[in-house]
Amino acid sequence: MEELTQKLQQLQESILSGNIPQMVLSTISYALDLRSSDIHMEPQENTVRIRYRVDGVLRQIVEYPHNIHPAIVSRIKIMSNLKIDEQRMPQDGRSTVTTKDGREMDLRISTLPTVKGEKVVMRIQDKSRSIPDLPELGLQGSALTFMEDALSLPNGIILTTGPTGSGKTTTMYSALTRLNKVDVNIMTIEDPVEIQLDGLNQSQVHPGIDYTFANGLRTALRQDPDIIMVGEIRDRETIEIAIESSLTGHLVFSTIHTNSAVETLTRILNMGIPPFLLASTVELIIAQRLVRKLCPACKVPVTPDAEITGLVNSAVAGIVSQDEIEPEKLKNMQFFGSKGCPECDNIGYRGRIGLYEVMRMTNELRRMILAEANTMDIEAVAIKGGMVTLEQIGIIKALKGETSLDEVYRVAKRMESTNQK
Repeated sequence: MEELTQKLQQLQESILSGNIPQMVLSTISYALDLRSSDIHMEPQENTVRIRYRVDGVLRQIVEYPHNIHPAIVSRIKIMSNLKIDEQRMPQDGRSTVTTKDGREMDLRISTLPTVKGEKVVMRIQDKSRSIPDLPELGLQGSALTFMEDALSLPNGIILTTGPTGSGKTTTMYSALTRLNKVDVNIMTIEDPVEIQLDGLNQSQVHPGIDYTFANGLRTALRQDPDIIMVGEIRDRETIEIAIESSLTGHLVFSTIHTNSAVETLTRILNMGIPPFLLASTVELIIAQRLVRKLCPACKVPVTPDAEITGLVNSAVAGIVSQDEIEPEKLKNMQFFGSKGCPECDNIGYRGRIGLYEVMRMTNELRRMILAEANTMDIEAVAIKGGMVTLEQIGIIKALKGETSLDEVYRVAKRMESTNQK
């Protein structure tokens, strides 16, 4: 804590003295120590505020006067090879920075003209941070088993879905790390390449010169790959080539934006893909969210209100596999909250963990897709086959004391009707 206080003081002193290079470096260094994913520099009416996104939530850190903002923006633009004299157009760049304590990181920098001045957002990618293995990310029980089974398949499509910033790319990298062997050729087509891994052939798309996901995927097929990872499926053309890749004997990973595993099927069908192609190629769909972990130093038992207790009982009743959590914990349900302490900067949470809803394609689900069954019926069958929903796995992690029910219901949809079937 003392070191953090010193870094904040250094940042405040560099603002007071007008030392622009020191201020930019202190801003980045302090953000790293707080485990921030993004730095926001936002011009307001009278000042410019700096906010950090820590564990998925924005926190205000300091403010500085308007008169030094142009110099700060110029400094950041120089670092990332952007045009200093262009202030009317948004710009995107990247930079590699080494802090005084020797930590190297990639910064993705975005500038945006606003009515009060240029706003800057820096996305931090710590190069020294290793990719966690699947259980460390939060995969457990049937979800982990389904994932490991899918990774052993010779071909097929594995899709990860969730909102921006829910850890989809990290999950895919973690899976690829398991498959990264000397006798396997792994190709990735990304926008941008977020983490560089030895052993992978990673390529970054450039839509401005017509190097799109679809074109990149086509080229990857001519590079004798075994496994292909496509950053995102955005259109019909990309999903068609991904399906073709799967049918020609490749294992394909990608992400798509939907709210749950089963809704991904509807999204692909709405892109114009015939049900028989979807049923024969998609092997696994992972829906994920990130929740904040309770601070172990100030965690305390809590009793949820009657409404939440009703939701919890309904969701828990739908858990098919009893391997997910000890029966004793389901009988005597105890949940936790936190008071806030110096260890967690009085937030009550420290770090994040993933909630995973993993739907494995079975022959019964394939028949339902071919028969064009509705999503609620498909989901009910998937749950009977061992799928644990985001709400259910969230409750399991809350019962284990890893997170709070407030966090679970902040990110997971309440699905009373499905769970009661």
